[in-house]
Amino acid sequence: MTREKVVLRNVPNISDVAIQLKILKKLGASVKRNLQDGTVEIEATEITSHKLSKDDVMKTRGSILFLGALSGRVKQVELWSPGGCNLGKRPVDSYLIALESLHAEIEVEDTCFKVDASQMRGDRVWLSEKAVTGTENVIMAAVLADGSTEIINAASEPHVQDLCNFLNSMGAKISGIGSDRLYIEGVAELHGTDHTIMTDFMEVGTFIAAAAVTKGEIRIENAIPEHMTQILSEFAKLGVETEVDGDAIIARAAEDMEIRTYMDGTMNKIECLPWPAFPADLLQFAIVIATQAKGKILIHDKLYEGRLFYTQELVKMGADIFMADPHRIVVSGPAQLKGKVLQSPDIRAGMSLLIAALAAKGESIIERGEIIERGYENIQEKFRSLGATIVRKED
Repeated sequence: MTREKVVLRNVPNISDVAIQLKILKKLGASVKRNLQDGTVEIEATEITSHKLSKDDVMKTRGSILFLGALSGRVKQVELWSPGGCNLGKRPVDSYLIALESLHAEIEVEDTCFKVDASQMRGDRVWLSEKAVTGTENVIMAAVLADGSTEIINAASEPHVQDLCNFLNSMGAKISGIGSDRLYIEGVAELHGTDHTIMTDFMEVGTFIAAAAVTKGEIRIENAIPEHMTQILSEFAKLGVETEVDGDAIIARAAEDMEIRTYMDGTMNKIECLPWPAFPADLLQFAIVIATQAKGKILIHDKLYEGRLFYTQELVKMGADIFMADPHRIVVSGPAQLKGKVLQSPDIRAGMSLLIAALAAKGESIIERGEIIERGYENIQEKFRSLGATIVRKED
């Protein structure tokens, strides 16, 4: 989105990032990456193409973010409906409708989107859903559009806030950051910047879950506790004990974790809702924790009709899970999990199976484990440093 050099720090060494950088190079950008210190230098002095290859786009959901970035920078873009994790139907209609609200013209052929943003200008955009990448696309398009834009019902997750702060450091004019209503004054161009990417709250939640199911204790540095408030509150329903110490979180499991009921003694629930409520991508970890706690709890995924089907893999391990419908399950615990051969269906479900394997008796084999590496850097080394026995084998 700028001709000048941008330096990004704390960039994870994961396959999804590698694909994004590959796309950048094909668009004409120069990319230098230091895997040792997690630094990436990008210079997009000239964008030589506005078309993304179908093969690249189908490998990562994040490729959809080039929709807003290229609409803002070169005023045209051609890309296919993105791939990524199979969680159920994940349409991008609302993303395209939002760009049309900024007066872009869109042509759809099969699943290929062709955007002409030459007449794009600021306006009021009312998002039909609080979608993270949908919000981010509108933000990136609007910061380089003429005039003022108001985004209503915007997603406000920490990574959306991080993007806004990053763009402001490049000269964008975004206010309302952290709320569901953003105001943007368009600018003619952006300049270079040096930006450190924030801690991923989903990885923090991952290690808390692992400590809970293994009856361990862990101290997570640089955890940004203010991002974890509701997450820790929901995990506490499952008997997970946490303590905030400055910018660190200490997590431990009670000897006998017990699921908290409602005050009237009825079954409690955990449900995912837009930020700042409990995030959908941590729901799978709550399920695994629940299998190791005494009691019952309802898990409600309100977003995706396919996300909870992976729990059949946990049932195979010995978990007591009843599926009420594609969006709701009841987990009863504690259950003695047993090692099995498991299939990783998506990033978070795959990681939850890995966590379950840590708590299980015997050896587990997680097939399609490379899916987990789309979202986690050196995960086997990190868990080995905590005492786990994990071996990565190429098929």
